[in-house]
Amino acid sequence: MPETRPGDRPTLEAVAERAGVSRATASRVVNGGDGVRPHLVEKVREAIRDLGYVPNPAARTLVTRRTGAVAVIIAEPEIRIFSDPFFSRQVRGISKELTAHDMQLVLLLVEDRGDYDRIERYLAGGHVDGALAFSLHTDDPLPAITRRIGMPTVYGGRPGWTAGPGEPGEPDGEVAYVDADNRGGARAAVRYLVAQGHERIAHIAGPLDQTSAADRLSGYRDVLPEADPALVAEGDFTVAGGARAMAELLDRRPGIDAVFAGNDLMATGALRVLRERGRTVPGDVAVIGFDDAEQVAESADPPLTTVRQDIEGMGRLMARLLLDSLGSGGREGRPAPRPVITSTELVRRASA
Repeated sequence: MPETRPGDRPTLEAVAERAGVSRATASRVVNGGDGVRPHLVEKVREAIRDLGYVPNPAARTLVTRRTGAVAVIIAEPEIRIFSDPFFSRQVRGISKELTAHDMQLVLLLVEDRGDYDRIERYLAGGHVDGALAFSLHTDDPLPAITRRIGMPTVYGGRPGWTAGPGEPGEPDGEVAYVDADNRGGARAAVRYLVAQGHERIAHIAGPLDQTSAADRLSGYRDVLPEADPALVAEGDFTVAGGARAMAELLDRRPGIDAVFAGNDLMATGALRVLRERGRTVPGDVAVIGFDDAEQVAESADPPLTTVRQDIEGMGRLMARLLLDSLGSGGREGRPAPRPVITSTELVRRASA
C-alpha cells in the first residue's frame, strides 16, 4: 500500500488501493461517471472518507472538462441590482439550486456596454460550464456572444432580441428560458379593476425594450383594447420611474380612478405621488403592482395589491434546466431544455 506520511495529501492511487479497485474505477466514482457497480461505489466513497481525500480541482477539470461553476449574468447596472428585490430573490433561487448540486455561482454584472467584451473573454476562457442570464434588453449582445462561443445558456425572461448582422434569428422555441405568465397576470390585474367598477384605468409600463414590460402592456390592452393612449406612461421598473410616470398620467388625465403598475417598485412610486396630489388609495384611485416582492408590497402604505410571480422558484428552475442540459458529459451532455412559463396569481391587499 502506498506510504502516506502525516501532512501528505491523500492521492487517488491511495483511495483506489484502500478500496481494492483500479485507479480508473476510483476516478469514475470521484468524477461522477457512470458504469461502476453500486458496491464498488460505496467502497470508494468509504476509502475517500477514511483517507480524507479531496480531489484536485485542476486535475478534475482536465478529466471531466467541467469547472463546477456557472456564470450568472444580470444585464443591469449595479445600482439597480442592489435596490430591486427582484434580483436578490432570483439569485437566491439560483444559488440554492447550484449549491444543492455542489456548483459555484460566479456573478457578472453589466454596468455599461463595454462590459460585454470582458464577459465574452471570461466565458470563452473556460472558467464556467454554462451561463444563466436575465433582465436582457432587445438589443443586448449577450445572446450572440453565447452562441458564438458555444456556451450553454438559460435565460430569465422570454427572449425578444434581434439577430445580429449575418446571424439567423432564433424563434422562442429554440431558446431555453424561464418566464412568468406576464400577459396573463396583467389581464388578471386589469380585469379585477374593471370588476371593481373602475372606468379610467391607467397603466405604468416598464421599459418596453424588455419583453416582461411589453407582455404586461399587452395584457392591459387585451382587457382594454379601446383605452385612451394617454392612459399609458412608460417607467423604468424603479420607484422614481413610477413616480415620474404617475405625475405624467395625472397631468394628462386627472380623472384616473385606477392604476396598474408594471412592477411593485413603480407602484410604490405611484402611491407617493398620489398622496402628494391629495388622492386617497384606494378611495380615489386603486393601485395594483406586479411581482409580490413582500418587502415592497407588504410595507407599502397601504399594503399593495399585486400580481405574484414565484421569483425565487424561477431562479431555481433556470439553474435546474441548465444543469440538466449539461448532464454528466460536459457541455455536449444533453439537448438544450425547452422554454418554461410559470403561473401568476393576483394577491389582494388594501390598495385596490
